[in-house]
Amino acid sequence: MISKSKSRKRIRLRIRKRIVGTQGRPRLSVFRSNKSIYCQLIDDTNGKTLAAASSNEVTSGGTKTDQSKQVGKMIAERAKSANISGVVFDRGGYLYHGRVKALAEGAREAGLDF
Repeated sequence: MISKSKSRKRIRLRIRKRIVGTQGRPRLSVFRSNKSIYCQLIDDTNGKTLAAASSNEVTSGGTKTDQSKQVGKMIAERAKSANISGVVFDRGGYLYHGRVKALAEGAREAGLDF
């Protein structure tokens, strides 16, 4: 029986095999812990993080899903300030559901294209 963490790692590696972030279209990487959610815009060709946001920076309360949506909006604003309009979404082995989906929808609402 494969554990949950090993299964997520296999899925994550399968996704990363196909997704590559560039300077013009970076990879939006998502990490979800039990308490917080983090995301980064990564240029894989140069190995640089262009922007980052997390739910630790969110001032207002609400549910973790609401906080995730605000994190998506924050990363979209930071991407716009760095002249980035489109990204490649890397869900990090998590299902596209719940907090991961809320983050993606928040980024799309704020004008990020993916």
